[in-house]
Amino acid sequence: MALNIQFITHPGPGVIEMLSTRMGATGKKSLEIIDFSAVGLVQGRLVDMMYAADVAEKTADVHVFDLKGSCPQHLTMIGIFGDIAAVKASLDAIQAEDKL
Repeated sequence: MALNIQFITHPGPGVIEMLSTRMGATGKKSLEIIDFSAVGLVQGRLVDMMYAADVAEKTADVHVFDLKGSCPQHLTMIGIFGDIAAVKASLDAIQAEDKL
């Protein structure tokens, strides 16, 4: 996998708004009710994003959402929402899998 991974702690209101607009109606409603202090962003090929989402959910208590957008390289992005330690653990597990 060739992934682009970013970790945001205490995202600002503008970032939360940008993310919520990419989540669709269902994701946006979910974002309003979940408690989170960090967001992990992972970008790559669709098959790798499905695998990364599975790794994230099995590693820690996080919520994973598809972040819609248009990318000419056919890449997709997921957002991993949760507390700082849970999101960090999920991203570390994804990075470990990416190195295999």
